[in-house]
Amino acid sequence: MSQPSNQAPITNPTGRELVERDTFQNEAIWLPAMAAQHLNAGAFLIEGKTFTDCLIEGPAVLGMAEGVQFEGCNMGVTQDVKALFLVPHGTKAIGVVGVAHCRFVRCRFMMVGFAGNLAAVEEMAQGLTSARAVAEKAQAEAQARAEAEGKAS
Repeated sequence: MSQPSNQAPITNPTGRELVERDTFQNEAIWLPAMAAQHLNAGAFLIEGKTFTDCLIEGPAVLGMAEGVQFEGCNMGVTQDVKALFLVPHGTKAIGVVGVAHCRFVRCRFMMVGFAGNLAAVEEMAQGLTSARAVAEKAQAEAQARAEAEGKAS
């Protein structure tokens, strides 16, 4: 991840600066403030934005509508990846921060859960599980090489 910007995190829920912008880079974004600014502007979804190398902070649950992309993101710390995801019992989830057509690139999520339909949640969970398995395998291989090199010395 790149170095954080010198800008202070935007935490003012009554402003409009987050609504008017389409791109965010190297910033700390407090989701409750971003959601409040969008609601105050009459927008019920955060839509059409790109976040690159940002820290996305909760506490919040991100309601994933169509067109949301995650590329190389750290979704949060958990032993069970399924704990990050919520599936609404009805057709909608109330109280979530709705996002649509947004792109998150190399972002880090802290205290954020993710809600969506069952298919989207399962696909995302499977992708994270696969990425974790690849990382764990690479770590085990590196450890085995280090141990083998130590014994060969």
